[in-house]
Amino acid sequence: MTIAEVVKKYGLTADTLRYYERIGLLPTVNRNGSGNRDYTEEDCRWVHFIKCMRSAGLSIEVLIEYVSLFQSGNETIVARKELLIEQRRHIFEKIEELQETLSYLDTKIDGYEGHMLKFEEELKKFDE
Repeated sequence: MTIAEVVKKYGLTADTLRYYERIGLLPTVNRNGSGNRDYTEEDCRWVHFIKCMRSAGLSIEVLIEYVSLFQSGNETIVARKELLIEQRRHIFEKIEELQETLSYLDTKIDGYEGHMLKFEEELKKFDE
């Protein structure tokens, strides 16, 4: 798969993909005979994983650590799992914070609706 196809499929820029590869977040992508990147299914799975984790708020540093552990082999399975569990905990905390914010906003919106109805009733009095 060409870099253009990966860009289209995952909604990332070519610069982002090259950056991920340069910093070691994305394992080195093979090149075709013309020297262009040729993404395999495994490469695409990594791109999907990275995009998903970045969307969830994981930092580049955490992901680099995960990839490094992965590349070190099976003796790092426990460490990788612990890293993911810790990140899951952070995401859960963020979800709780967002739920509180959403509830607060709903309350504020309801308050505005109440004020608007009151204001509209006042305006009706002027029209009569």
